[in-house]
Amino acid sequence: MAPPEADFLTPYREAIEEALRASVQPPNAYAAPLYQMMQYHLGWLDATLAPLETPASGKRLRPLLCLLACEATGGNWRLALPAAVAIELVHNFSLIHDDIEDGDAVRHHRPTVWRLWGQAQGINTGDALWALARCAFHGLLERGLEPEVCLKALAWFDRAGLALCTGQYLDMAFESQGEVSLEAYLEMISGKTAALLEASTAIGATLAGANDDATREMASFGRSLGLAFQMTDDLLGLWGDPAVTGKPVASDLWAHKKTLPIILALDWEAARGEHALADLYRQASLTPRDIEEILALLERAQARERTQEMATLSIKQAIAALERAAADSPARRALASLALAITDRAF
Repeated sequence: MAPPEADFLTPYREAIEEALRASVQPPNAYAAPLYQMMQYHLGWLDATLAPLETPASGKRLRPLLCLLACEATGGNWRLALPAAVAIELVHNFSLIHDDIEDGDAVRHHRPTVWRLWGQAQGINTGDALWALARCAFHGLLERGLEPEVCLKALAWFDRAGLALCTGQYLDMAFESQGEVSLEAYLEMISGKTAALLEASTAIGATLAGANDDATREMASFGRSLGLAFQMTDDLLGLWGDPAVTGKPVASDLWAHKKTLPIILALDWEAARGEHALADLYRQASLTPRDIEEILALLERAQARERTQEMATLSIKQAIAALERAAADSPARRALASLALAITDRAF
């Protein structure tokens, strides 16, 4: 199924972008350079901090999920805009820190913040986005929403932030661990990727005033969607088209990432009493020939196909939860289309 029609999503995207820009404005001239680094990362400025004629603002998936989940469960999506902005800001906080932690010099075909302005300023810029996210979230009260409802939504937001950091910790820790179980991997991606998508849809339903059952199902939709999203990212990290990903082919292998295809292949190899892949992954550094050998081992283990099957199953679980959470509507159909598009990204 194709992604939702652009015309349907345009009002949501435009409202998100307008509110997002309004939230990232410097309070004075002294703070302007800090905010410009944030604006650069968000895709509005170039590396000289001049406005881009065509901003590279991305798809804004998480705030879209929040607004659509709010509407699908009977709410006014415009009231949820402060939460949607907060979700997008905290997501970008995590990306800036992730680039530093992984040493990535490029994101979406552009130099990363730390690469242009140094690690210290990169860390501070990410921290500032986190603080701005919290400030944005408090804007819900100005929309007339009940404080109790806002606190319930904020609890989802804060739990997701902690889970995100925990997942990132596990992802980095796995790089130096000889063995990583499938259970541990799923725990890691549940935090690193799925927690914020789960919070996005749960917050939307909470702000709509949905009952507990509907909110739980909408949260389950977001969580399953997040799992599928990361599994697909794992595929892109090995076999993705560099023109789409902005990173070289097999970039995750160079970083010794324990992604799902690697974990499945290591299990497959161990069951046969073999250890070629394990030996290669224990090396401190890899050569281009090592990378070719690893890719060949992954093909033998059918790791790509098995990862795709797991991602597809997660999407099916997401759609089932969505159908339990909300009645049929244009917003629910848009959520379903976004979910189905997750596993259809370019390789």
